[in-house]
Amino acid sequence: MQREGWPEPGSLVVCTVTQVVDFGAFVSIDEYAGKQGLIHISEVASGWIKYIRDHVREGQKIVCKVLNVDTSRHHIDLSLKDVNEHQRREKIQEWKADQKAWKWLEMAYKDRPGDAKRVADALMALYDSLYLAMEEAAISGPEALKDADLSEEDVKILESLSRDNVKIPSVEISGYVDITSPAPAGGEVIRKALKQATRIKDKDATLFVSYVGAPRYRIHVTAPDYKHAESVLKKSAQAIVSYIEQHGGEGAFYREA
Repeated sequence: MQREGWPEPGSLVVCTVTQVVDFGAFVSIDEYAGKQGLIHISEVASGWIKYIRDHVREGQKIVCKVLNVDTSRHHIDLSLKDVNEHQRREKIQEWKADQKAWKWLEMAYKDRPGDAKRVADALMALYDSLYLAMEEAAISGPEALKDADLSEEDVKILESLSRDNVKIPSVEISGYVDITSPAPAGGEVIRKALKQATRIKDKDATLFVSYVGAPRYRIHVTAPDYKHAESVLKKSAQAIVSYIEQHGGEGAFYREA
């Protein structure tokens, strides 16, 4: 899947080196159909370069930063040295994910390449990433696609694709409750208080309560995002503390740093 148009200055692009010369390297920009770019030797690496081929070679897959785009001359200036290792890995991972998502679309719209391209363009217009769009569809369902220019058939196909292929991302957070009960059957009161946390029903989150050491208990939450996880953690802790206080005990919640 290749994008139409031109990359924006400042953006990162995946490229393939097509020719290395004394003054720099020419590349094809993998994400943009038919677009070529130049990395001047001064943008290949920091410091003095004795042999440019020590840094780039034909056929090499690299990530570059777009410095300038001159559409009238069909010319794109790129920098290799301005991309750090973290940015390179992240961009390559994003690009591979989009390639994978495009293959899913091609299979779903078999013998209908025009429809596959139409749907891809609609998703890219909304999310700027095919995989991100499908990830959102896997998390939120049709709601994630309502603003895209898609038919009901498209939405059903994308729902199925997302559900079957996308691994929903998750985050994990923890907090603690300190609870005590002066009641003769204090242990039973505490047990019932902790059970209140598990009664917080949320199909998108999992919750686990474990003993740390009297009077402390740990609440561990796994959810699709931090906002969701924080909400479940807060509700479960409040349920525990509220129960213990209603039964004559004391409780306090502490968020894990």
